[in-house]
Parts: sequence; structure tokens; C-alpha cells
Amino acid sequence: MNSEPTVFVVDDDEAMRHSLEWLIASAGLRTQSFGSAEEFLRTYYPGQAGCLLLDVRMPGMSGLELQAYLAREEIRIPVVIITGHGDVAMAVKAMRAGALDFIEKPFNDEALIASLRAALDADQRRRVDRLQRAEIARRLAELTPREHEVMAMVTEGRSNREIAAGLGVSTKTVEAHRARVMDKMRAQSLAELVRMCLVAGILANDAPAN
Repeated sequence: MNSEPTVFVVDDDEAMRHSLEWLIASAGLRTQSFGSAEEFLRTYYPGQAGCLLLDVRMPGMSGLELQAYLAREEIRIPVVIITGHGDVAMAVKAMRAGALDFIEKPFNDEALIASLRAALDADQRRRVDRLQRAEIARRLAELTPREHEVMAMVTEGRSNREIAAGLGVSTKTVEAHRARVMDKMRAQSLAELVRMCLVAGILANDAPAN
């Protein structure tokens, strides 16, 4: 399995596929093409880095049907739609279903490559965000129940004295718990701890950041 980001081209027009392959490769991007949605699904493995350049109208499973299938299976790959002038309404529907862009035929080469680069960048950002969330979840799992309580109060903006009163413990105990939370979460500041909790989805967006 190749982990290099790939532009997956799905178009039933063989001449168009070859033209797109040449154009994408000339821009320094890795590409792989398929004559049908079914052929793509037989080859693609979920999680592979890249984006999908997808024709709307194809025999068998259409571009919109492939997009819907990927959404149902929670296979998150950025989609760029290629469409003829008569398919603009369908392309708009695809955009509403999550496609990043649609390019009308005949298309401008530079505009297409720019759209594909944006899709590859979006895929990379999503992967980085997913890894970040996984790492934060791993750190959160290391906290004890009491440390979770202290962290929740700290990120609400409560002082050590207020936390101590709320938990019925001494201020020094709270300070010790707080220090362990910061250490286990590898947070250098309260603002960084708050951002981690926001990423993990355990804190509202109006939480204090300082």
C-alpha cells in the first residue's frame, strides 16, 4: 500500500483519463486512474492519503452515488467534481454533499491543479487533526478521576482556592493535582490545556484561554 498522497481519477472516458493523468503527473503529483466507480472501490483502501477527482456521469455507479457510498461508509476523502455544462446542477448537489469543488469541462489546467492541491492540503490537515485528537485522548486516559475533576475546574477558570473548597481538600492538594495534570497532558500553560480540551471536545468554545 502506497502512503504517498495520490490523486485518484475516476472517469469512464479513456481519453479524458489519460489527459488528466498526464496533466496531474506534469504538476508533480502522484495519480492513479479508474474507468468506473466500481473499479476504484475494488482498489482503494480506506484511509489512503489523497483526493478523488470524480466525473459525475458514468455507467453503473454514478459519481454522486460513489460520493454517497463513501459518506455512508465514513470514508473521508476530499472530492473534486469534473462536470460538463449540462451537469452543473448535479455538481452543485455534490458540493452540498461535501465535495470541495467542481470543475466544468473544458477546464483550465491551472485551476484544476490548484483545486487538487487544495484538496490534498485539506486531506493532510484532516490527518494531522486526527492524530492530534488521538494523542490528546491518550493523554487524557492517563489522568485519574480526581485529576479529571481538577482539570475540568481549572479549565473553567476557577482558582486553586475555589477548587479546594469545591472538592473539600487543601489548596496544596489541588496544586499537586494540577501539576500532575499539566505534566501528563504535556501542557506548558493553561491556554494550551484549554486548547487540548477544545480539540478533544470536552470543553465549550467560550472557555477561558488565559
